[in-house]
Amino acid sequence: MGGANKKVPFEETDFVDNPVSLYASTKKSNELMAHTYSHLYNIPATGLRFFTVYGPMGRPDMAYFGFADKYFAGEPIKIFNNGDFENDLYRDFTYIDDIVEGIERLLSNAPEGDVQHKIFNIGNNSPEKLMTFITTLEKCLGNALGKEVE
Repeated sequence: MGGANKKVPFEETDFVDNPVSLYASTKKSNELMAHTYSHLYNIPATGLRFFTVYGPMGRPDMAYFGFADKYFAGEPIKIFNNGDFENDLYRDFTYIDDIVEGIERLLSNAPEGDVQHKIFNIGNNSPEKLMTFITTLEKCLGNALGKEVE
């Protein structure tokens, strides 16, 4: 959710009350409003949290597009872990078809109980180190271009 939680993989029960960006704050506030509406008006509500979705027609602001664009522009990429590769950043990359399957499975399973509201994380439950991702991208670009990419 873009908070200060460092534990991976993430779980729905993880404490997410310390968002570190406005984006993360809006996601948390949306979940709280959905919970309240569900409680007040007896409306079943399911919240979905997606994790680094990739695939055909992916968002152009995703790291893999941005890193590749920077390579072809001859620009360096920025890695926001202060060079601390022992405690590398992790991302739980999730293929779009797996997201769709998760949504399909939940469509006919409305939450039940006093408050009919549930949150589900949809990810592949196997976070990868950011540097592993970057190394893999370099290797794939290198193979496609027939030269070393760093």
